[in-house]
Amino acid sequence: MRKFFAFLNRMKYINRWSLMRSTVSENIMEHSQQVAVVAHSLAVIGNTYFGQNLDADSIAVKALFHECSEVITGDLPTPIKYINRELNSAYKQIENAANDKLLTYLPPEMKNIYADILKNPCETEKKYVKYADKLCAYIKCIEELKTGNKEFSQAAETIKKELIAYNSKEVNYFMSNFVPAYELTLDELNGQSYD
Repeated sequence: MRKFFAFLNRMKYINRWSLMRSTVSENIMEHSQQVAVVAHSLAVIGNTYFGQNLDADSIAVKALFHECSEVITGDLPTPIKYINRELNSAYKQIENAANDKLLTYLPPEMKNIYADILKNPCETEKKYVKYADKLCAYIKCIEELKTGNKEFSQAAETIKKELIAYNSKEVNYFMSNFVPAYELTLDELNGQSYD
């Protein structure tokens, strides 16, 4: 019996932001889809405006699968994951072991393809997935603050500083051109007025 995709289907049961009071819960399945969309857009922005030659599709796939190990490990909150170098290193080893375990649930003919996705993104792909992951965390903060949830105030400030510190043209372009729309209501997005 091959369990790989059944395990991935359980991503919808693993919630993010477990240490924060959220007005809307977010699971790692929907988060992964959002990160894939944003990572793809960053690659397209890089190619379109900054002379890059990025494989947007490959970056999107790596982003789509970037949280898969958490179906085994659960979601360790970011402040804990990065509390010190030793813990972060240990957690990376746990993630690798979880990905190895997931790969055992595939037929041998498919294993190498998914091993490449889960375990072997190149440095450029990892960078763009990280950028997108951080942008999506910032978008989550915006959405929570929009509802009046001040629980995300400090996180929004910290994450925005991290995004700026990346000094990435693609991230800066996305922040300037696309992020402001996340603060709009549905009527504002639609351009409707009730005057």
